[in-house]
Amino acid sequence: MREINPAWPHAVIVGAGFGGLYAARALANQPVRVTLVDRSNHHTFQPLLYQVATAALSPGDIATPIRRIVRGYSNVDVILGEVEGFDLGRRLVKLKSEQETPGAEATDRAGQDTISYDYLIVAAGATHAYFGHPEWEFAAPGLKTLENALEIRRRVLLAFELAERNQAMGEAPQPLNFFIVGGGPTGVELAGALAEIATHAIDRDFRQIDTRSARIILVEGQSRILSAYPEDLSRSAQRQLEKLGVEVRLGARVTNLEPSKLTIGDEVEPAAVVLWAAGVSASPLGASLSEATGAALDRSGRIQVQDDLSLPGHPEVFVAGDLALMTGKNGQPLPGVAQVAIQMGRHSAKNILLALHRQPPRTFSYWDKGSLATIGRGAAVGDLGKRLHISGVIAWLAWLFIHIFFLIGFRNRLLVILQWAWAYVTYDRGARLITGSNELPGWPAQKKK
Repeated sequence: MREINPAWPHAVIVGAGFGGLYAARALANQPVRVTLVDRSNHHTFQPLLYQVATAALSPGDIATPIRRIVRGYSNVDVILGEVEGFDLGRRLVKLKSEQETPGAEATDRAGQDTISYDYLIVAAGATHAYFGHPEWEFAAPGLKTLENALEIRRRVLLAFELAERNQAMGEAPQPLNFFIVGGGPTGVELAGALAEIATHAIDRDFRQIDTRSARIILVEGQSRILSAYPEDLSRSAQRQLEKLGVEVRLGARVTNLEPSKLTIGDEVEPAAVVLWAAGVSASPLGASLSEATGAALDRSGRIQVQDDLSLPGHPEVFVAGDLALMTGKNGQPLPGVAQVAIQMGRHSAKNILLALHRQPPRTFSYWDKGSLATIGRGAAVGDLGKRLHISGVIAWLAWLFIHIFFLIGFRNRLLVILQWAWAYVTYDRGARLITGSNELPGWPAQKKK
């Protein structure tokens, strides 16, 4: 094992998502001590979270322990902890004090765990936003973590089970309406996968109900789904969804959400399950950095960074991924996707290495490699730039290859390939496990008399 020099500069990376992990890799085996801090002990491949949520994959297929990923990098340490804020003047990262955090280098007078740094990369990511209605989260879970994915899987599968039970007991049937709020990539992926579950994966497993009668409704407030994509691909995606049996409602805005029902405009709709894919909010750590530096925040809570990804007045502090606000060549903010986070993480690390050699930082320039969104079995759309637009099976195969390529670890790639191959041949979804409570929020048959 390579000997670590305690005199080496110390770089702290907050967040082990794509931005943080690729920053750590870029600093691996360099003359710098690296501490990677995350509140989870695993890295989650977020583009495939919906596959866990819809029972196509198990959590272990898309998540890898952080320590396993970095164990070959002798200069990288890992700390399990949740960052609460920063003291940029003293160059300290503050962790929530109720957590025991081995490896913390200092404790301030309030008893709060802190870690000192010479360089800092904040790649804390984002969560879902409910546009000023946090109470809606209970009725409509979003999809950002493995815990979210498992809760969605539980609700979806449980809705079919409870409908079967009601029918067997001679009780009044309940409408199997599944609403997905938000027509971006996550909403489109969830809608297509749910349609495949209802019509192919479980249709022969139930005796009392016809799962194919379930309604999958995708609700989008704008005039088209996948609004970040060119119009021709949005239209293609809508056609492919409708071919799968998904109802697409455009220009429809949710005005209220409760367990078992939602209101679209003035119309109240009964719902077995509602899923949220309509908004994103950056980590609250952006607000902490903004207060310290005066850097502006956008409506989503992303913090404006300089052209080298650093913060004003603090050339030693970089922000990467979903938390960073930077415009691309088209004048629009860079999207919160994996490729942006990966490139920002790498660039932040390179600028730290340049600083170690007393060289000036370099301006970040995003290389847009295109966007792909899957819709269902053999259905997808892809914007590869320069008017190269693909859809259908070709786009689906491209999506398949790229996601396999970027999965962390050979074991994960092999498991996912085998799972997808089996599902393609049999339509079977092998991760159809209901864990946790057998109660579904708002299900009428479960209300206490």
